[in-house]
Amino acid sequence: RPKIIRSSTRPYPHTDDAIDGLTLGEDIDGDGRVLQMRIRDINGGWKAHPKDPRLMIRRDPVETGGKYYRLLPEGLVKNYDGAMIEVRRPKEGLDLNRNFPSGWRTESDQLGAGPFPASEPEARNLVEFITRHPNITGTMSFHTMSGVLLRPYDDRPDDDMPTEDLWTFQKIGDKGTEITGYPNISVFHDFKYHPKQVITGGFDTWTYDHMGVFSWTVEFWSPQKQAGIEKYKFIDWFREHPVEDDLKLLKWNDEVLKGKGFVNWYWFNHPQLGRVELGGWDDMNVWTNPPLEFLEKEISPFPEWIVWHALISPKLVPWEVSATALGSNTFRVRFVVENIGWLPTYVTKKALERKLTRGVIAEIGLPRGVALESGKQREELGELEGRAYKPAMPDDFDGTTSDRAKVEWVVRAKKGTKLKLTARHERAGTIRTEVILK
Repeated sequence: RPKIIRSSTRPYPHTDDAIDGLTLGEDIDGDGRVLQMRIRDINGGWKAHPKDPRLMIRRDPVETGGKYYRLLPEGLVKNYDGAMIEVRRPKEGLDLNRNFPSGWRTESDQLGAGPFPASEPEARNLVEFITRHPNITGTMSFHTMSGVLLRPYDDRPDDDMPTEDLWTFQKIGDKGTEITGYPNISVFHDFKYHPKQVITGGFDTWTYDHMGVFSWTVEFWSPQKQAGIEKYKFIDWFREHPVEDDLKLLKWNDEVLKGKGFVNWYWFNHPQLGRVELGGWDDMNVWTNPPLEFLEKEISPFPEWIVWHALISPKLVPWEVSATALGSNTFRVRFVVENIGWLPTYVTKKALERKLTRGVIAEIGLPRGVALESGKQREELGELEGRAYKPAMPDDFDGTTSDRAKVEWVVRAKKGTKLKLTARHERAGTIRTEVILK
């Protein structure tokens, strides 16, 4: 039977099974769906819509005398005493997207965060992999649902982000919106689960704030958008929206899904509660995930944005490699490198702040018989800018060569000697080239 698990299969925070209460997300009649249960209750908060009795709407605050219902998730109730029902969290209570190091908080502050940062193998393996691969310049993770592109921060306003990083996030996001149709927003400003609460320990904020790369979370799929509901606030919509939105969704279910998404209420003899009705939205197959017939169309625009995001990375190339004779067996070797990527070699201002990259390192090979007369065999050339910060209106400083770096060596060697030159940067790649002394 299907069972809803948020992230990991490991029991957390406790290993023992609940001995009372209703556990979330159980298919009790074996039909392969996890629906809702509605129970007649004079004090219930819900009633049937007068024009479409399938739809449960909130009862007016002072309304009495009608037919009212209590709504519960489908599931069994352990040790039911005939009166009290408490909905229990699943035994598998971890949320891996609260387990990353940035801003991690304990279970008392944030449910599902794990016993310590990166405690779970899934999160720890990602942390280790990304930390060991400094060439990574961006990340995207794919979730469901809402039909939106999410960027950091999770726990801070945009004013706390380096301004250039915010501008660049917005440009990358606008390209994503152009390609996919999904709006791009800040988690902190537009995707809070509660106005007074913040999310911490998320993957995208960790990769940006600690690793200094541009990171996104894509929330695939929006039933609201499919139903023609426009200009809604993603998380806030679940707390408050007009009943007309629900009717649009039911119409979409009837006409487009041919009724597959919403199950008409039907009677079921519940082992503990007696006669109840099961029904409502087939959440896992319509809300949490796109129905299979919609899947390809929903995800097909994203490879273009993913590749575009990768192509804006910094890229180190040689601009000049030359050797000039200064006298008998003495030569000046000149090596100029250039960043042709849109992003600077350090990728983000946050990376500069964190001192995450060394800058460009240039090195000259000195085979036997070659002496270095001036310069150091290994030179640190600093960071190279890209084109990301160019203003829309050119200014007097626009054409500076901050995207290039130069190093010169004077060597004593025989004419015809071949020297190997390298330049490297953790995030912009490696150049390997040769120069012949003529």
